[in-house]
Amino acid sequence: MTPSRTLPSKLPEITLAFWIMKICATTLGETAGDLLSMTLKVGYAASSLLLLGIFFITLGAQLRSKTYNPLLYWAVILSTSTAGTTLSDFMDRTLGLGYATGSTILASLLCAVLVYWKLSQKSLSIANVRSGKQELLYWGAILVSNTLGTALGDFLADSSGLGFAGGALLIASLIALIVAAYYLTGISRVALFWMAFVLTRPLGATGGDLLTKPISAGGMNLGTAGASAVLL
Repeated sequence: MTPSRTLPSKLPEITLAFWIMKICATTLGETAGDLLSMTLKVGYAASSLLLLGIFFITLGAQLRSKTYNPLLYWAVILSTSTAGTTLSDFMDRTLGLGYATGSTILASLLCAVLVYWKLSQKSLSIANVRSGKQELLYWGAILVSNTLGTALGDFLADSSGLGFAGGALLIASLIALIVAAYYLTGISRVALFWMAFVLTRPLGATGGDLLTKPISAGGMNLGTAGASAVLL
């Protein structure tokens, strides 16, 4: 397809159901990514290559689609989340960057994507995503934000001392503040959307760890396979 071609909107309406699906999908991405890379011992590098391949396949189908397809849209969301999980772990663990450094690099990359999007398209509103270029920027921002969310979630759960439940509670509290700001203030709805969108991923990361880790470590001991089945 030609990136500049004008398209009808292929993104879902932002409702409560959207946010529930987003949290479930990003949490599933955490547990499924860990299932592949850790439980099945595929490794972070090989898992990242495999899942990035799946992401590009689903993204290609999404870009070729003429209309909004819920199953296809959420398949791309899930593929960005699983790929983001293993990519983050590869950076933080295999490359030895650590959670704090990895989060800083990814946060800077996300800011760069959003700034370029704003400067080139004049708006970050997803209501305006109606061209191939805008859609590519949208999915690029999602892939980076989901990778960032894993690193940030792992940092909160493992390095900050909050633990899995404490990290999840902190992120949930920040999201609650964004919801309150939406209803009680005049803060830009576009800015609030992206804040909430980014924060649902570390919520999924800490929530996924809470579901999968053993009780002795503060988790619920469902395991990566059990937690993934429940979330799916």
